[in-house]
Amino acid sequence: MSTLRLGDTAPNFDAETTEGKLNFYDYLGDSWGVLFSHPSDYTPVCTTELGTVANYKPEFDKRNTKVIALSIDDLASHKGWVKDIEETQNVKLNYPIIADEDKNVSTLYDMIHPNEDDKATVRSVFIISPDKKVKLTLTYPPSTGRNFEELLRVIDSLQLTAYKKVATPANWKHGEDVVISPSVSNEEAEKLFPKGFKEIKPYLRMTSQPED
Repeated sequence: MSTLRLGDTAPNFDAETTEGKLNFYDYLGDSWGVLFSHPSDYTPVCTTELGTVANYKPEFDKRNTKVIALSIDDLASHKGWVKDIEETQNVKLNYPIIADEDKNVSTLYDMIHPNEDDKATVRSVFIISPDKKVKLTLTYPPSTGRNFEELLRVIDSLQLTAYKKVATPANWKHGEDVVISPSVSNEEAEKLFPKGFKEIKPYLRMTSQPED
């Protein structure tokens, strides 16, 4: 399959996981989703990541977002790795890990990168909206642990901008001022943003974050 791009439909699949067999679309339901992959089990950086996601799950839950991990090792290996994750990260794993031995999901999501390793998945992240569209893709090098605070920040931005005519500026965090979309006229902005707005340039207008 060709590379998945932003706005593409996220491929559906059936898979064996640490929480039983599931259908990806059924698992997501009407929620947002985060799918993140790992080259293999028993890797140090990924062990810390899986534990971190388990600790952050209440934050994902608050954002109506389901998380699911993937590794190309088999289910028995996953279950052994889960024990290590829970022991070393002092957490209970509370989301599924896909066993992708046949690389079906890895291929669907273009996670096999011959220039990195033609046998193992690269460390990718996909954020998927409730209409099953790909909203973010990220690929990390093996030596750098993923920043899940950043993924939560992106989800906050995506959810806000999906329903309000705004965009979020650099380094924005939930609750801070936002940018009014260029397609919105000043007259319309006065109606949409009753708290008012500041016109820095005709194309750069800031306003308080709209209520969720």
